[in-house]
Amino acid sequence: MTSADRIASFGPFRLFPGQMLLMEDENPVRLGGRALEILIALTERSGELVSKNELMDRVWPDTTVDENSLKFHICSLRRALGDGQPGRRYLATVQGRGYTFVAPVEFSSAVKPITPPSAAVDRKHNLPSLHTRALGRGDTISALLDRFPRQRLITIVGEGGVGKTTVALTVAEAVIGTYEHGIWFVDLAPLNDEHFVAGALASALGLETHSENPIPELVAHLRIRRMLIVLDTCDHVVGAVAALAEQILAAAPQVHILATSREPLRAQGEQLHRLPPLGVPPNPSRITASDALSFPSIQLFVERAAAMLEGFELEEAEAPAVAEICRKLGGLPLAIELAASRVEAFGVRQLSSLLSSQLNLLNYGKRSVRPRHRTLTSALDWSYEFLPEVERALLRRLSVFRGAFTLESASAVASVANSDVPNDLANLVAKSLVAADVGGAVVQYRLSDTLRVYAAQKLAESDELEQYVRRHAEHQRDLFEQAGAEWTSQRTDEWLATHARHIDDLRAALDWAFSPKGDAAVGVALTVSAVPMWFRLSLISECRGRVEQALAAFQPRSTEDERRKMQLYAALDWSRFFLTASVQDTGFAWTIALELAERFGDTDYSLRSLWGLWAGRLNSGDFPAALELASKFRNHAATEADRADLPVGDRMVGASLHFLGDQIGARQHIEPMLSHYITRDHHSDMVRFQFEQSTTANITMARVLWLQGFADQAMRTVKDSIEHALSIDHTLSLCNALAQSACPVAFLAGDLPAAERYTTMLIDRADRHAVEVWLIYGKCFRGQLLIQRADVDAGLRLLGAAVDDLRKAGFAQYLTAFLVAFAEGLARSGQVAQGLAAIEEALTRSQRNQERWCFAEILRVKGELILRTRHPAAATEAEGHFLQSIDSARRQQTPSWQLRTAMSLAELWRGRDKPAAAEQLLSSVYNKFSEGFATNDLKRARALIDQLRNT
Repeated sequence: MTSADRIASFGPFRLFPGQMLLMEDENPVRLGGRALEILIALTERSGELVSKNELMDRVWPDTTVDENSLKFHICSLRRALGDGQPGRRYLATVQGRGYTFVAPVEFSSAVKPITPPSAAVDRKHNLPSLHTRALGRGDTISALLDRFPRQRLITIVGEGGVGKTTVALTVAEAVIGTYEHGIWFVDLAPLNDEHFVAGALASALGLETHSENPIPELVAHLRIRRMLIVLDTCDHVVGAVAALAEQILAAAPQVHILATSREPLRAQGEQLHRLPPLGVPPNPSRITASDALSFPSIQLFVERAAAMLEGFELEEAEAPAVAEICRKLGGLPLAIELAASRVEAFGVRQLSSLLSSQLNLLNYGKRSVRPRHRTLTSALDWSYEFLPEVERALLRRLSVFRGAFTLESASAVASVANSDVPNDLANLVAKSLVAADVGGAVVQYRLSDTLRVYAAQKLAESDELEQYVRRHAEHQRDLFEQAGAEWTSQRTDEWLATHARHIDDLRAALDWAFSPKGDAAVGVALTVSAVPMWFRLSLISECRGRVEQALAAFQPRSTEDERRKMQLYAALDWSRFFLTASVQDTGFAWTIALELAERFGDTDYSLRSLWGLWAGRLNSGDFPAALELASKFRNHAATEADRADLPVGDRMVGASLHFLGDQIGARQHIEPMLSHYITRDHHSDMVRFQFEQSTTANITMARVLWLQGFADQAMRTVKDSIEHALSIDHTLSLCNALAQSACPVAFLAGDLPAAERYTTMLIDRADRHAVEVWLIYGKCFRGQLLIQRADVDAGLRLLGAAVDDLRKAGFAQYLTAFLVAFAEGLARSGQVAQGLAAIEEALTRSQRNQERWCFAEILRVKGELILRTRHPAAATEAEGHFLQSIDSARRQQTPSWQLRTAMSLAELWRGRDKPAAAEQLLSSVYNKFSEGFATNDLKRARALIDQLRNT
């Protein structure tokens, strides 16, 4: 049997060499003869390298051609097979040598020649060849096919470059053979006069007309025909197309029409199908290659890049950049194809960065396609040039918006005298140049990124640019001032739904305001108004940078400006809280803000400033000063008319007392706070005092509960607070709860799975939002995990480096506890001298800062380290530290510390032949517990008691 007599099957394809035919399922694949010949040659030697010279000799046996001809047909073949898409891998390039067909091929005999569905009707259509597969349009094509033949006039509507023609041609090819008299494609793009529409259709049908008005002859010709007419690019002749379509449908009952246009024809009987852009990943920065290839926009990019750049495949490291390119281009197929063609020149990463503003990068395309599709600019020019001047002007002016905007905003920024913005905007929506989201209470409008860049270029070419970017910035100032006024009266979710969508416009307005041609006064006012937004979205670095920018340009001229100065200084120190390079510098700005607030009699900012100063002292480990500031805050809040901030003062006092070692006092302040604190619907305390306050109060409560011997309640409190922080979607509150409560309490309770879960969550959130101090905390906890799981050396390296970072930053709130963990890890590794140095540092900090909450544990660990020195007096000296530790824990009424030290002392006494005294001591402490019996400490204590009793 010769190769011509065999069928080669691979994937969904069957190749019939004798008939020069390739079928995908039951449909013929449109492929040129030379590309087919290459495919035959490669499948015959599946799995083997076929050299370039062998292929060229076979396909061009009597002709000398260069290698580019072979590359061109290889690209066509890859495109037809969908090579490189998920589940489709057929051709492999061996650089500089040739190609290998890598998919499994099965050969079978051809019983009889196959007649493809289109063979008998090839003469009954004039459909042009498709240059791109309709990726991601399967549902659309199925929906359109379902409408035929029930609907006789369907218009595919969408913006320029969205792929309307590709979808229309794919649908038309799918129904070849269904229409007795064929399918006829009419490209209306070249027409410059709507009177020529009927003539263009007659010409496509091969109908000779003999009058100035060909419509009667055309209708008469179609009256008895059964055919599909595809009218492509009706945008500029829409009125004439609508009139002609109505006459044809009325007179020729078996004729169907499929049209493409930016706007509806508005013809009688018309059914619309609006074609959206291709799907793009919602979060490009963290996407994997496999996940990226599930999006049709990325599939298209990869297919076109592979066609232009031999051997191109989507690498894991490049997936986020490709996803970002497709996002920037708004999923617009034409733009994606043109961008992919530039990968060879710039690479993926550089192309992504260049595309933000350089539309001319996409001014390159295949010469074989229609001129208006060769570059993105020409496609957009096509849409722009056919607009009335009033609509062009509005489109240009709307380019100043970076995100969604309302009709009210469009009217405020883009209107001029005698303009009709609502009507002109509606026309732009109808012409698919502006997208409208009508799903919410207020309609939101948006320009695609590519169209916005194009329109911005047109605005820059006009003499209106400075006028409208100023109006845009002033409008953003007004919007955010309104947002600030609404912050205290709206629910957070409602407030964010209304205002968070303006964040990109805020950034653009600030960029202009602080530019050489801008207006710094507008920028300062806008910065102050935007602070609640940055706070609520946890955009700490952005807030800090913008506030510093505003202060650098600040020139006070009035009392109102002095108030803005107060607000800026308060925001400055707030945003510097968790930046390691400036933790030690926080406080001076709060001090200035407090002085100004007291001068103005502004209770709100007085409380904000006192909170900031208190938090600064707490973070630096100055706990006596923190208690003094917390008491001052509480007294100040007590003078308020509604006393609404008094519970916040209680929380601050309770947290200060906890670190100072007064757990009973801490709980006496925290419990009433949790009982009386009303979480305001608008959660304004997250702006005023950085965190959601009930979540933050539970941080102290969970730690106190564990210390007082209620481990189960402590872990439930942790779980509830984390769930609440997640439910309000506030990163800072969540990171605070994870770093100060969830992770520490999980370690104290010995719940390593929970500790790992919370640590991973902390590192992920802190890294994502650039919260440097909490990221260091996460590394400390990760180091502790490694030590607990016997990877001591790696754990010590990570924990030691992170502890050093906290020292340098001066962030000492939990540093003492981390030093204790570090000392224990050093003891495990046999580095006793280094462990003693670490525990001495912890002891010094505890005594200097009156940090008594973990004093008992410091003494216990020091005793354990002394025992490991094995010097003659080690046991006596260690016993003294253990007894001092138990006394400290007894006075603080913290049985959890007492239990740990009782176990250490019991082990020591057992070794000194005092088992009865050891058992009595340990049992007396153990019996104080009413819960937590599944925790490591209590299980160890129970086992040791049993051993001592049996000694």
